[in-house]
Amino acid sequence: MFEVFQAHNIRYFFYIGGNDSQDTSNKIHEEAVKRSYDMRVIGVPKTIDNDLPFTDSCPGYGSVIKYCATTVMEVGIDVASMATDDGSCCIIEVMGRSAGWCAAGTVLAKRGNPANPPHIILVPELPFEEEKFLAKVKETVAAHKYCVAVVGEGIKYPNGEEVGADKSRLDSFGHPVLSGAAEKLKEIVQGKLSTKTRTVTLGYAQRAAEHLASLTDSNNAYACGEAAVRGAVGGQSGFMVKIVRDAQSNGSVKWSTGLQALSEVANVEHFIPRDWISEDGLLPNEKFVEYAQPLIEGEVKYPVENGLPKYVVLEGSRVEKKLAPRG
Repeated sequence: MFEVFQAHNIRYFFYIGGNDSQDTSNKIHEEAVKRSYDMRVIGVPKTIDNDLPFTDSCPGYGSVIKYCATTVMEVGIDVASMATDDGSCCIIEVMGRSAGWCAAGTVLAKRGNPANPPHIILVPELPFEEEKFLAKVKETVAAHKYCVAVVGEGIKYPNGEEVGADKSRLDSFGHPVLSGAAEKLKEIVQGKLSTKTRTVTLGYAQRAAEHLASLTDSNNAYACGEAAVRGAVGGQSGFMVKIVRDAQSNGSVKWSTGLQALSEVANVEHFIPRDWISEDGLLPNEKFVEYAQPLIEGEVKYPVENGLPKYVVLEGSRVEKKLAPRG
């Protein structure tokens, strides 16, 4: 999403989005400079995938893992309540493409108890090892009569092929559509272990669940928007706003914003550090929990009408098309 406006004969361009958006912002900035075109370009990070470098986190990420962790808790309670000696498995697929931040965030549902779901979290940063995965499912079902696994949509086999890729369909960026990692794992579990398995794909729900938005995330998003405008009005161009974390001695966190050159951000993906994941690669560890926990703190108070959230509805104003359709 982008915003363009003009004031005092200066054009301002704000591009809000993830990796591809920040790359586009950088190209627009460089082109404006090359043409001596008076435009100030500021990128604003906004991707639940949380895979942009230099910023502590991306607006949207704290809220999505708050929702996903809550959903995993609730699904886990339901699956556990129906557990029998036959055993069962539930596999929950979340977004994130080639980065596992969304999947990893569901570890917060464990609340420090190893017996709580999710029992397994598979992230794209590490290759999917089928035998290790099956052994852990079998071990967990033997111990608890059920197993809840969370899988990032972009997990890959050791040869680099995405488990859930549908190569017959491409998204708007030319990537194969990811729509089947959980279903593929279900086939593997049922075929190799004969364990009843069901899947849950959170899809759009995880990035649209305003009723479980994080107040910390909301405040940081607002601060990013404010910093973008202040930077542009102050004469800055060719930068992305970043969130800066300042850990306090009492364990609390203070947040601020800064600016990072778009040229350093464009086309760079930020992945989960290996030392934030357990040695066996099946769960994030305490280092990740320490990072993620502050991002979900606080609740956003929203208006309710007739028992349902009342959202602002913007009036859609269509503009005249000036370019020919892309071939």
